[in-house]
Amino acid sequence: MIDYKIIGKRIKKSKKSINMTQEKVSEILKVSPEYISRIETGTTKLNLEMLVKMSDVLDISPAYLLTGTNTKSDDYLTPEINDLLKNCSPDKINAVSKMIKIIIDL
Repeated sequence: MIDYKIIGKRIKKSKKSINMTQEKVSEILKVSPEYISRIETGTTKLNLEMLVKMSDVLDISPAYLLTGTNTKSDDYLTPEINDLLKNCSPDKINAVSKMIKIIIDL
């Protein structure tokens, strides 16, 4: 199920990170600032077309808005790897470290 509140939070965070206002986004997308506000609060569902337009305006991937994973970033897997390592014993972490070193040295 799609959580529009989480998508809205990601939009708001991305917008703030590039110092863009709701007014500016609404102007670019040719919608009202109130509509952008409702998207950010999750009270309005945005369709796929608007999701793509929004991601273009904010220079982020639609996948980030939907999943929280920014595949444009070089280190987008780091949080996932960290989560996997949290559940490992010290011995397993040591083994993973050795494998990474082998792969890096190839």
